[in-house]
Formats: sequence, structure tokens, C-alpha cells
Amino acid sequence: MSSIQRYHIGPRLAEIVVHNNTVYLAGQIADTLDKDARGQTDEVLLGIDRLLAEVGSDKQKILSVTIYLADMADYDDMNEAWSAWVPQGHTPARATVEARLADPRYKVEMTVIAAL
Repeated sequence: MSSIQRYHIGPRLAEIVVHNNTVYLAGQIADTLDKDARGQTDEVLLGIDRLLAEVGSDKQKILSVTIYLADMADYDDMNEAWSAWVPQGHTPARATVEARLADPRYKVEMTVIAAL
């Protein structure tokens, strides 16, 4: 039976869960909520880098990303940050959807599944 490791456990979620050499990240948001969509996306991507590194993975091992945008009008700004960050030749499966996020100041949230 394989073990499940949980990191940064809070009352409602663990920020990272590792099982069977797969890393699952909870929805990642920016800490600085007065930034525009590009700024928030940059911050989210840096956070993803940090969390993956914590468990021995990195963005080249990302399998799938779901991106939630509060407003699809921010799609191009988010994609500018994404394109500058994602390693060419290692693009993951991806979906982008418009959604009402938990705080109206959130412009972008991302969930990630990666390999170890």
C-alpha cells in the first residue's frame, strides 16, 4: 500500500499532496491581490515553482493544469505570463475556464498535477 504525504495542512485542505509519485497542488492564488491579472499570474507561477521544488519536482514535470479566471477578458494577460514561464517542449495538458473565485480580488487560480 503506498503512502500519502500531505504538506501545509490546514483546516480545509493540504496545499500539497503526494501519492504514487504524483504531486497534487491545491488551488494556487496570488498573495498580492491588488495586482492585475498578469501580476497575479506571475505570482501564482512562482508559488507553483516553490511548492513543486519543496517535494522534489519542477515545472518540467507538470502533467496537467486547470486555470480559473475570474474574467476571460484577462486570458491574454494570463497567457503572456504563462508563455514566459512554461518550458518549451514540456507544456502540460491544460484547461482554462471562467469561474467566480472565492474572493472578488482574485483574478486567477491554478490547480496542478505533476510527477515527482
